[in-house]
Amino acid sequence: MPVEQPSGVGQEFPPNLSIVFVSNGPGELATWVRPLAEQLHRTLQLRPRAPQSLISLRLVLVPCPNATGEEAEAAARWGQFDRITPARGFWPLLLNPRREGPWAAQGVVVFLGGDQFWSVLLSARLGYRHITYAEWVARWPRWNDRLAAMAPAVREQLPRRFRSRCTVVGDLMADLSSHARDQSPLPQGDWVALLPGSKPAKLSVGMPFLLEVADRLVPLHPGCRFLMPVAPTTSLAALQRFAGARNPIASFYGSGIASIEPASDGSPWRRLITIAGTEIHLQEEPPAHGPLSQCSLALTTVGANTAELGALGVPMIVIVPTQHLGVMQAWDGWIGLLARLPGLRWCIGALLSAWRLRQHGFLAWPNISAGRAVVPERVGAIRPEAIAAEAADWLSSPERLQGQRDDLRLLRGQPGAVAALAEEVRALLPKALCD
Repeated sequence: MPVEQPSGVGQEFPPNLSIVFVSNGPGELATWVRPLAEQLHRTLQLRPRAPQSLISLRLVLVPCPNATGEEAEAAARWGQFDRITPARGFWPLLLNPRREGPWAAQGVVVFLGGDQFWSVLLSARLGYRHITYAEWVARWPRWNDRLAAMAPAVREQLPRRFRSRCTVVGDLMADLSSHARDQSPLPQGDWVALLPGSKPAKLSVGMPFLLEVADRLVPLHPGCRFLMPVAPTTSLAALQRFAGARNPIASFYGSGIASIEPASDGSPWRRLITIAGTEIHLQEEPPAHGPLSQCSLALTTVGANTAELGALGVPMIVIVPTQHLGVMQAWDGWIGLLARLPGLRWCIGALLSAWRLRQHGFLAWPNISAGRAVVPERVGAIRPEAIAAEAADWLSSPERLQGQRDDLRLLRGQPGAVAALAEEVRALLPKALCD
């Protein structure tokens, strides 16, 4: 059930204190969990990186329709956590925590994604203190020792008696751009990032669609080059599968993968070569924030990746091709669960997705945050040739790209939220163990 970590895990002595992150999907892991874990490792001596430490850092994943099922394995590769509980182990953990070995008598549960109620349950079951990072709303202030808000509006929504528990730390994603600046520069050219998604429902459409877009964009804008980050919760083999004959949707598009070539001079990445000969560089070592931040434009599906791109100040076109609604059941909440019911999947999934697309308002996080269209969203029976033509127009208009980039930077807020949240977590720990 738990995913054990190498080197220093499984110590013979139990920890005196545990910090437990609760999270759900790939976006939250990459942009919230990983940066906060790194910050805490820098400021505290934590297992597993400090094997003799009395403080353990653990990750508990919770059930979520937006998860891929690969989150535990992806997080394990980072070497940040003493122990990781996959989402399938959440309920057994609540029923009997001792199944996963000894737990410290004291600890702090930190909510970093998913349904906030799961972290309420876990903190109560373990008898730990509890802090929630609230992006839009804090749903259970009564059962939180502390609340860390992304914006003042979160605090203002709270009943007055709970506002003293809340500190506005800022947007955790605002720190991404400052970390990205330390990366090596990309080779010359107008780089276009292709982000087909990380979940099967999105990859089945996104891979064949974006490969054809790339093929069609090259003759329209010969100076462009392509970067495709491989999400930590997927693999190159999965990308190849969704771009090939095993994916029925690929037959609707005229592109495909001819070969995967090794890194060439001037580029550290392997290259995907399409049937038309287009070269797409594969960034396989997450996070990809450094290379992404240098791209002129991104073509992306909806999801947490739009928030990442916005935090990095990368202009984007967000695409939702609705001609394949039968496989697009990757929505949040009860409608996504209903769309997955056996026997009703296609019919209900199509009807619910069509309804949501008509009623959606904005889908991209920068637009949701701003309450206006900061980045273009293309929703409907869109074709690769239309997106390629629009991308070429953007790439030929540096002033338009800069305008979108400036708008995104205004939305991003100031860096420092990760450090501020780490201090909030640290303030809940027994002082004697943290000095």
